[in-house]
Amino acid sequence: MEILHLVNEMSPYLLLGFLFAGILHVIIPSNYYHKFLSKPNFRSVVNAAILGIPLPLCSCGVIPTAMSLKNEGASNGATTSFLIATPQTGIDSILATFGLMGAPFAIVRPIAALVTALCGGSVANLFDKRSNNSESKNENNRCCNTDNDNKTNKLYRIFHYAFVEMLSNIGKWLIIGIVIAGVITIAVPDEIFVYFKDNTFTSMLLVLCISIPMYLCATGSIPIAVALIAKGLTPGAGLVLLMAGPACNMASILVVKKVLGTKSLLIYIASIVFGAIGFGYLIDFLHFGWFIDFTSGNQIQNMHACCVQQDSWFAWSCTIILFMLLINALIVPRISRKKNNKNLNIMNAKTYYVDGMSCNHCRLSAEKALQEVKGVTSAKVILETKEAIIEGDASEEDLREAVESIGFSLRTK
Repeated sequence: MEILHLVNEMSPYLLLGFLFAGILHVIIPSNYYHKFLSKPNFRSVVNAAILGIPLPLCSCGVIPTAMSLKNEGASNGATTSFLIATPQTGIDSILATFGLMGAPFAIVRPIAALVTALCGGSVANLFDKRSNNSESKNENNRCCNTDNDNKTNKLYRIFHYAFVEMLSNIGKWLIIGIVIAGVITIAVPDEIFVYFKDNTFTSMLLVLCISIPMYLCATGSIPIAVALIAKGLTPGAGLVLLMAGPACNMASILVVKKVLGTKSLLIYIASIVFGAIGFGYLIDFLHFGWFIDFTSGNQIQNMHACCVQQDSWFAWSCTIILFMLLINALIVPRISRKKNNKNLNIMNAKTYYVDGMSCNHCRLSAEKALQEVKGVTSAKVILETKEAIIEGDASEEDLREAVESIGFSLRTK
């Protein structure tokens, strides 16, 4: 029941957030993002952070997008800023944060993402001594969607991106986050967190050790943070999870090192860690010293309470809709792909393996990159098996270069 109540609290805000994310994705053209990020100055860093904050991309889904910006001529600083800011927030996660954790957290979260991104991007530009080519490498990258851009097509694309593509990308991690929160709430005794109660430093250290290596999406991290705060960790430690969990994991660390270099990787990690700790201390200072209540969110209060209020019919309706959309996004495509894979003509095809993919956004980016290689007649990437089935006479070197340009790697076995 605790997990169901948690979903009921989140579902209305999630559905609204997904809709806004779809609108942003369709209305704002991709070349708009590339236009303002090329120069290695502070303005490009600011533009990258501001443009990245509302985008609903997870820490793995943001990688091919950021690599695309880099290939278009974005500076190291702008790319680093985008990588830091984007996975921490999104329209959907901001609204979900407001619904579960209250207005103070919903306000501080994007501000913290902005500040850490500005610091990280500025330092990256400061230490980047290499010249930056601001000319676009591929002006036709995503410009072919305007021929039939009528209102009906736009409406379809908005709903398809919001409730199919986005749920395919983060749906699994959202479910995992909710289940973990439920397990923490029900199975973990309060006594375990007594040592960390009201102790800012030890709480943050614990959360950083947990959150940095593991994968968490911005929305899926919210119920886990709620459960930890309700168990006794400080609000500042909860913010550390919301920042470090989505922005940093082993996959993104390895890709940033490979594409941007060790120096940019150290700046990337340091900005996230020190930014999370700094804002965590600020929240605890405000919460315990100035009596600004960062535990006023509905779900935190309900977890502290001895009984839980009944959920409204509207919340239940949104939960049912969300559940049906998750089935459509996560289960139905798997069934269809299994049927289609049996019908693939692999007699004249070569099979490779793409490493580094974690979500449907990654799969689509890899598939698109392979399809654009000269000599490829068809390319299909299967996320579950990491297989890339290629038809045509393209060389393995060209295929590998295309995949590595967006942050992934290609192998034969």
